[in-house]
Amino acid sequence: MRAAALYSAAGSLLLTALAAAPAGGAAVTPDAAQLRGTAVAAARARAVGVAFGACSGGQDMPGGLECGTVSVPLDYAAPGGRQIRLTVSRVRATHRDPRNSKRRVPRQGALVYNPGGPGADGLYFPLVGLMPQWKRLGAAYDLVGYSPRGVGRSAPLSCQDPRHLFKGPSPAPAHPSESYKKERIARAESYARGCAQRAGRDLRYYNSLNNARDLDVLRAALGEDRLTFMGASYGTYVGALYATLFPTHVRRMVFDAAVNPDPEQVWYRNNLDQSAAFEGRWADFREWIAAHDDVYGLGSTAEAVQHSYDRASARLAAEPAGGEVGPGQLRGAFLTAGYYDDYWPQRAEALSAYLRGDPKPLVEQAAPVRDAAAEVENSDAVYTAVECNDTPWPTNWRVWDRDNTRLARVAPFETWDNAWTNLPCAYWPAPRQRALDVRTGPGELPPTLILAAERDAAAPYQGALELQRRLSGAVLVTERDAGSHGIAEGPNPCVNGYLDAYLLAGRLPVRHAACAPHAAPEPTRQVGS
Repeated sequence: MRAAALYSAAGSLLLTALAAAPAGGAAVTPDAAQLRGTAVAAARARAVGVAFGACSGGQDMPGGLECGTVSVPLDYAAPGGRQIRLTVSRVRATHRDPRNSKRRVPRQGALVYNPGGPGADGLYFPLVGLMPQWKRLGAAYDLVGYSPRGVGRSAPLSCQDPRHLFKGPSPAPAHPSESYKKERIARAESYARGCAQRAGRDLRYYNSLNNARDLDVLRAALGEDRLTFMGASYGTYVGALYATLFPTHVRRMVFDAAVNPDPEQVWYRNNLDQSAAFEGRWADFREWIAAHDDVYGLGSTAEAVQHSYDRASARLAAEPAGGEVGPGQLRGAFLTAGYYDDYWPQRAEALSAYLRGDPKPLVEQAAPVRDAAAEVENSDAVYTAVECNDTPWPTNWRVWDRDNTRLARVAPFETWDNAWTNLPCAYWPAPRQRALDVRTGPGELPPTLILAAERDAAAPYQGALELQRRLSGAVLVTERDAGSHGIAEGPNPCVNGYLDAYLLAGRLPVRHAACAPHAAPEPTRQVGS
């Protein structure tokens, strides 16, 4: 399941999936030829730099946003071979202290951001500098975003015609029939073939290790001797790989909503853990709705809210709302609320309105945005390629069926939808990588900062603990009893205080710190409802 953030029961199962994966799935050490290729590409990029100018089409962008490109090798084992261009964006450091207009803030360099995914586009990240909570960082740093390889204009990847992406209202069976499983297997096989047909031999080069190498070339192109980096969700994995491959190139590094980097978890088991965690987060949401039954009328207990949701899903299966929203679209809209609790009021109101006979709010929130089909298809393609290329996956359908059937008994909300998203990896035609053993020893890496919400479903908390265990000197700041996916510069001033102290002054707690949760969202109801 993709997860991108900017603000970015599986443990008890007997999971033997990797026993059915192709041989050679153990963790590996860095490849010497590709490390040499990265050094060649970085030296070349430093000499050329980035010619920042107007962004796409030459139109004026807010906040002083500038764009440019950086050339990286398609294959780092052949740095003199084919090059691809990554699109990069920047807003220069303002030097203006938002707390003291008379003080000029010295520039500390570039802060590079990866928004996760895989497949998320960070090109417009620098515009966060317009937001009040980012102004202190924007004063000291050039805020730098980029489109990772395959994304947007950075050698874009595609696996199918975007016109065929949205096929209309879809079902979302929590316990699918054998015939439905066969249908989804066929779709997964077809999708994997489409990726291979459209990308050809280039497909293998869209992977996380190359994303980390690209990051070092970007660092050099920006003229930075050492990298200051913030990654969210999957972006934390890119950062963890970078810290392992290039520890002496790190200045400061923030991991926001850390995914589990254990090679045995990447990516099949991580996705099972996500599905289990989303069941808990869905329960949190239902309990919040139940606490506001006077506003939404969906039930005064979590069980009653589930019944209301199930009634809506059954009604949508019989007659899709607006001709476009079926059970699958309903599930997708409510899954978003599992990532970010600031969606809770509007999702609850949409469900309430629909059951009262007004489908408009639900259609507005859940119907596919057809104008965005090309962007969504591109993001889907990059997500699939990176995760499938990164590591061996089970290739026997019986393994997938067994593990997801077991998990769906206790975590039905998202388990099978997550499985369908990743199933093309069972039939992937490109060569597989083997996951790098993310790890640094004492003194090899400067102190780094991990931010985690305790009930984050997209990046379960165990991943943050595992990352801290593997990166010597890493400090973990936990937002207790909260579940937003990505907490950097969000609504919690305690978390933001630790983040700013680290990036602006290099100050960190000793090993662990905890923050109370941010306030729960206030219930709202649309005017006239």
